Amino acid sequence: YQGFSPRVRIAGVILNRIGGARHESKLREVVGYYTDIPVVGAVQNNPQIEIVERHLGLIPSNEAQQAADKIRDLATVVSDQIDLDSLLRIARASPEVEAPESERGVVPPRALRIGIARDRAFGFYYPDDLEAMQAQGAELVAFDTLQDSRLPAVDGLFIGGGFPEAAMLELEANVALRAEIRAFIESGGPVYAECGGLMYLAKTLTWKGRTCEMVGVIQGDAVMYDRPQGRGYARLRETGASRWPALGADELYAHEFHYSALKNLPDDLSYAYQVLRGTGVDGRHDGMLYKNLLASYVHLRGTGGNRWPERFVQHVLACKSAAKSKGSSRDGSGG
Repeated sequence: YQGFSPRVRIAGVILNRIGGARHESKLREVVGYYTDIPVVGAVQNNPQIEIVERHLGLIPSNEAQQAADKIRDLATVVSDQIDLDSLLRIARASPEVEAPESERGVVPPRALRIGIARDRAFGFYYPDDLEAMQAQGAELVAFDTLQDSRLPAVDGLFIGGGFPEAAMLELEANVALRAEIRAFIESGGPVYAECGGLMYLAKTLTWKGRTCEMVGVIQGDAVMYDRPQGRGYARLRETGASRWPALGADELYAHEFHYSALKNLPDDLSYAYQVLRGTGVDGRHDGMLYKNLLASYVHLRGTGGNRWPERFVQHVLACKSAAKSKGSSRDGSGG
């Protein structure tokens, strides 16, 4: 690492997953022989502090039921096996780092409420994308697809990625909320769903030989497989069928990583995207459209030319305005 960039100052190193005293001794010796970098700690290999993984990597924090116990175990290991005094001296000797100025500017008044599914089943969200929605005047209202029997009073819904298969029995059991979400979509409520959210909105979800009922708005069945069905960066071209405001660019970039695929889909579906690179729903299309729902396997990022959070908020505002003009407003603020 010193050879890669001499400008980067490496002030210390912590050895990790050490096999024992002999292993640690040899590593300290070789680091001292080839570099002038101090070793400020050596953490022994310890199954007790491992964070369990599944097919997409680490189990996310929204599913970690014993997070406090794990953090306490990690704290004990760190205090015993790392020279914290040396670590603090290094930190105090580091130059000040200025925080970047916010690009968001003045946040407008909260003009609408967007419900966001946040629980053990759904937790894959980019914080800066959520902040971009708030900067556009959206109040984000969390709801729990496993525990809540009613939707909060909202103008739109965002159901992000996650692992619905790991909680599909509980999702199926929450019949009341599934009915609420289905009714919201059928009545024209604007909804954006990504990957796990798309699976939740399908008719059924099958995993490890078991099939559970889901929301049932998407007329297809989500099936989990042992190997990825879509993985990597995606390049999309909008079809023009989406009701979101125009993108203002010919193509957009996204990413996907899903072990599920949709089966038994009808032939007359409408899609927001033509897939130029990637898999999407069927290798050629993604972004399933139904009324004011857009559900895709790809994950969008609000960077570069793809300011999707702003587009979605504008779509929700347009739907809210249209509903008011028809005398059937879904105004979450009580208007």
